[in-house]
Amino acid sequence: MLYNSMVKIKEQINLIVDTSEEIRIDKYLANLGKFALYSRSFIDKLIKQGLVLVDNEPVKKSHLVKNRQKVQIKIPFPIEQSIQPENIKLDIVYEDSYLAIINKPAGMVVHPSAGHYKGTLVNALLYNFKYLSSGYESDRPGIVHRLDKETSGLLIVAKDDYTHSLLGKMLQEHLINRYYKALVAGIPEQKQGTIKTNYGRNKYHPNKMCVKHNGKVAITHYKIETYFPYSCLLKINLETGRTHQIRVHLAYIKHPILGEKVYANDNQILEHFPQEMRKKINNILVNYLPYQALHSYKLEFIHPITEKEISVKIELPDNIKKAISILDNLMANA
Repeated sequence: MLYNSMVKIKEQINLIVDTSEEIRIDKYLANLGKFALYSRSFIDKLIKQGLVLVDNEPVKKSHLVKNRQKVQIKIPFPIEQSIQPENIKLDIVYEDSYLAIINKPAGMVVHPSAGHYKGTLVNALLYNFKYLSSGYESDRPGIVHRLDKETSGLLIVAKDDYTHSLLGKMLQEHLINRYYKALVAGIPEQKQGTIKTNYGRNKYHPNKMCVKHNGKVAITHYKIETYFPYSCLLKINLETGRTHQIRVHLAYIKHPILGEKVYANDNQILEHFPQEMRKKINNILVNYLPYQALHSYKLEFIHPITEKEISVKIELPDNIKKAISILDNLMANA
């Protein structure tokens, strides 16, 4: 492993190993709790770049260090973003010196990807905020967690790498409560319940997720908030945050989200309604629900820096409100 001399170094940390027994270098550095070494993933990235040296030699993360060995850690300047800031208005519902919470509209992609290089939330963040964390990937400054393009609602944005690492750890430890509302076809037998499955990528359709026997555990809690004719509005709390988890789980229990296009089709949604209602429901899908009716409406957590209780709640977007209003009228005329 060679040191990358093209990397511009912002800071160098020199230390002498203090340990009673041999220990992996990545674990040793993570245990130091140094501000500059803000996360295990950042330490791994430094090691892969050849920026961690033991006795003047770059090492792998599995390298065992001994007491009194010399360690050099070179901290590079953040990579300059090639992503262009764009003057896109954001709905900022909370902000302080360390983080912000954004209400993302449905239809907006969170970060640049194949076919989506402009108009993303990241493009808007770069214009609207002076400081953002460097992100887990170079094209994701500030992005702590994601919402699907089609899902609206609350997202946390980090303004520095240390805050980002703390928020990421909180997500892993389920210390950030994320609440959603979903308008679904049919009415679950239980007023409230838990969907717990193994979960992973669909081997036949790599862009889709699915319930599977050998996947990771995925847990979704739901409660019926409002009843409508042959449908209902659910409140949902994620215990795990797998990709597309709510959409897959609700389709799995045969109550797909209205407007769902990937894990259910219109016929699978309409079959929950009697024949005489299907034309009106189809009008709702066509005119008001171009995307699934899924909205991240509340976030609750303890601020990682100030230790203040953060609780942010927003209303449903207008298109879902309109769909609900039509369903209400159907109930009144039933």
